[in-house]
Amino acid sequence: MQKRTRIAIAAASVVGAAAVGGGVAVATGVADDDDTQAPITGDELDRATDAALEHTGGGEVTETEKGDEESLYEVEVRLDDGNQVDVQLDEDFQVVSSDPDSDTSEDDD
Repeated sequence: MQKRTRIAIAAASVVGAAAVGGGVAVATGVADDDDTQAPITGDELDRATDAALEHTGGGEVTETEKGDEESLYEVEVRLDDGNQVDVQLDEDFQVVSSDPDSDTSEDDD
């Protein structure tokens, strides 16, 4: 009986420590950027796609993010020449900025 008690106490300590560690991470806002950003969906996706493609003069949307660190919406567009452009949009789907995707230039090397 004493061995079972020690095992139960040890298991409870491990679970408690994990819960406290997770609580500290949440309380301090520590999270991976990818965990806080979600793809654009529904009508917002249609509007963001239209705005980004109009701005770039065409291409193919390859990825979207809502809650991007630079703007409310980010639409990544692969242009016909193969280059990638990140188009930043505000809450009214107006272009805030657009930049060549730095990940694409590194991949091409």
